[in-house]
Amino acid sequence: MDFWQIFNGSWGKEFVAGGFGGIAAVISGHPLDTIRVRQQKSTTGSAFNILRHMLFKEGPCSLYRGMASPLFASTLQNAMVFQSYTVLSRALDSYIASKDSSSYKGVILGGVGSGALQSFLISPVELVKIQVQLRGTCEKKLPHSKSSNNGPIRVVKNIWKNEGIVGMYRGLCITMIRDAPSHGVYFWTYEYMKEQLHPGCRKNCDESLNTMLVAGGLAGVTSWIFCYPFDVVKTRLQAQTPSSMKYEGIFDCFLKIVREEGHSALWRGVETAVARAFVVNGAIFAAYEATLRILFHNNRSNQMQDTI
Repeated sequence: MDFWQIFNGSWGKEFVAGGFGGIAAVISGHPLDTIRVRQQKSTTGSAFNILRHMLFKEGPCSLYRGMASPLFASTLQNAMVFQSYTVLSRALDSYIASKDSSSYKGVILGGVGSGALQSFLISPVELVKIQVQLRGTCEKKLPHSKSSNNGPIRVVKNIWKNEGIVGMYRGLCITMIRDAPSHGVYFWTYEYMKEQLHPGCRKNCDESLNTMLVAGGLAGVTSWIFCYPFDVVKTRLQAQTPSSMKYEGIFDCFLKIVREEGHSALWRGVETAVARAFVVNGAIFAAYEATLRILFHNNRSNQMQDTI
């Protein structure tokens, strides 16, 4: 009882609710994420062609390849993001009353801070995920390789053995460049759109499920469009191995992509990312808000059902 009383009276509730949001995100969005990663690595493949190839050549389960590590990491990541966002958005906005919602300034600053912090967790996870997701493309070049040798555990062992901790954090800088500003955009868009779709809900917390889904989806779309070129560069850098280092750094990667493939390459796969972003982030915010109400605001559960 004491445990839940502590959570109910502290910021810990955001950690639990954010974790449930992370689970919803991976289950709803991993297939589209796999297609997005393959598009970014490919020079010609469309989303439909990649999907068709994976379904008929590699089987439907290939769409969920590499899901284990992000399922664990996304739960922890979103828990940490929402917890740190809640703390920072209020700590950086000292002029608001304790029971009032954070101002839009606090929302942006809290989002930037939470995005920077979560980069330390998500960077090594996405490194492993990307290398596992690209396994099918690598096996074309290495027909004698065994797929069982390229699972997430094997990838982690290989990176740790050959490169150590530095290798596990390959791509940390570009991850932080991508995530810090985009999280500021992300949370601001959600709060702004939520208020536009359901005026007064930021104060009364009575937004409907449809409002959560739409505002969350639009927040995801906006933040991904804002940071997408950086994500393409991150994918290229993290897809490298010590034996196939084409890019020497972030700037070199930008230059080589534009010089060899054109500016459009920086937006390759954006349509898949946008579609995934709407689905995933709608699910994240809906699961997050619903968990807060179900677990920690039982006295308002009937009100939520009415608004849905």
